[in-house]
Amino acid sequence: MLERILHSLLAALLCLTLASAQATEAPVAATTEAPVVAANPEIEARMMVLAAELRCLVCQNQTIADSHAGLAEDLRQQIREMLAKGMSERQILDYMTERYGDFVLYRPPFKASTLLLWVGPGLLLLLALGTLWRVLRRRQAMAPEAFDPDTPDEDAAR
Repeated sequence: MLERILHSLLAALLCLTLASAQATEAPVAATTEAPVVAANPEIEARMMVLAAELRCLVCQNQTIADSHAGLAEDLRQQIREMLAKGMSERQILDYMTERYGDFVLYRPPFKASTLLLWVGPGLLLLLALGTLWRVLRRRQAMAPEAFDPDTPDEDAAR
């Protein structure tokens, strides 16, 4: 009986905690100036394509196209200026990679320094499957006496 009361209190406490922990969007700094947009729509479109390829170094889980961070806005403006100067997309990506490293790219290149990033998930999956196979094989080889007998739940019988 006491155990049921404790479980009920714990469930109520969990519900109250979850209800009070609502996620909200981070406030965006209010600025009086309009967002910077290139005068040429073609340059703006090319900038957005490039910005979607680059990670925001402040947010780290967004592209600079999606981020409202000050650094992301500065990088978008820098890309606009480079495109207006006639630089190609490859030259801009190379510049950003040289300046900030491969981390700035959402799709880093396959090379020795990023090998674990590309191969790691597959290795972890193989390791997990191998461990599962070993555990199942060991359990299959165990005698039935090694397992606890099924006993009816005393609370359910009442």
